[in-house]
Amino acid sequence: MPAVRILGTLLLVGSLAGFLSACGSSSRGGGGAGTAQRGSYKVGAPYKIDGVTYTPQEEFNRTETGVASWYGPGFHGKSTANGERYDQSERTAAHRTLQMPAIVRVTNLDNGMSTVVRINDRGPFARSRVIDLSRTAAQELDIVRNGTARVRIDQLPAESMAVRDVAISGGGPAEQNAAVAQVASGQRTAPAATVAAAPPPGAVVIPPQPQPVVVPSQPAPQPQPVWPTTPQPPSVETPVAHGGRGGGLTVASLASGAAAVPASTSALAGSGFYVQTGAFSTMENAERQRGAVRSYGTSEVSQASAGGRDVWRVRLGPYTTADAAGIVADRLKRSGYGDARVVSE
Repeated sequence: MPAVRILGTLLLVGSLAGFLSACGSSSRGGGGAGTAQRGSYKVGAPYKIDGVTYTPQEEFNRTETGVASWYGPGFHGKSTANGERYDQSERTAAHRTLQMPAIVRVTNLDNGMSTVVRINDRGPFARSRVIDLSRTAAQELDIVRNGTARVRIDQLPAESMAVRDVAISGGGPAEQNAAVAQVASGQRTAPAATVAAAPPPGAVVIPPQPQPVVVPSQPAPQPQPVWPTTPQPPSVETPVAHGGRGGGLTVASLASGAAAVPASTSALAGSGFYVQTGAFSTMENAERQRGAVRSYGTSEVSQASAGGRDVWRVRLGPYTTADAAGIVADRLKRSGYGDARVVSE
């Protein structure tokens, strides 16, 4: 086996050495700050984000090229799509369709640097991007400063099969990475890809299907993520929302007062880019959401006018490029803020 694969996987395990004792219990999911979340094996059902349907499937030889981004502070400590607790210091990543967990090598095509990561989350949902890296993985590829980079993803089949079997048997992140190291050193032989292990109760395995399927966008509210999210005030109010504190005003599809910007745009003219998470009919409701999104970056509430009435907009920023703002918007959407979008002024 090539020395570079052995080195990459051993580094992956090394970063988790201190986590072994925490994962030694049989505790799963939930729990307080000191409780390890072991996660589970998950493929998942098809889901739709921004008019695009994604069909997860179990694969072992995936290769693709595209743009990588990274996520960190705003999502640190929260649950990933397969139930683990996200740690930005781990070598992990989010992918839109690969099973969780899976092991892939990511190579920065601009500088040739590469790292091995374990897929344990869903995303990114900007259409031009193919993988979302943890902060540590992004640092190893030298893309933290720029925010994005063009990369190649090469799935490691033997390692992916090994972590699948460990996860199905109830093993957490530390056990999975130990199995990766064993495969890399020749101490563990992964089963053939054609022999699929039986998933645990509750796991959904979807047969391979063409993906992604592009569905024409409709002028309807953006869909919510399919995994559980933290409850937060909606940005489209009704007369009965929040106990009627909207004063009887129905606010739908509010004018933002700024131009919407595609998340994939890398450079646009303007004095700055913001991520708008909602527009409200009362300052009270806007301040409530501002408090909820404060951990994602510098936030503000600004007053504007829509249909002759005052509205209050919740925004994060400013950011110097649309790509930088798009990364934050992706994180917010994955956390349940489906109305998050990039705007410019």
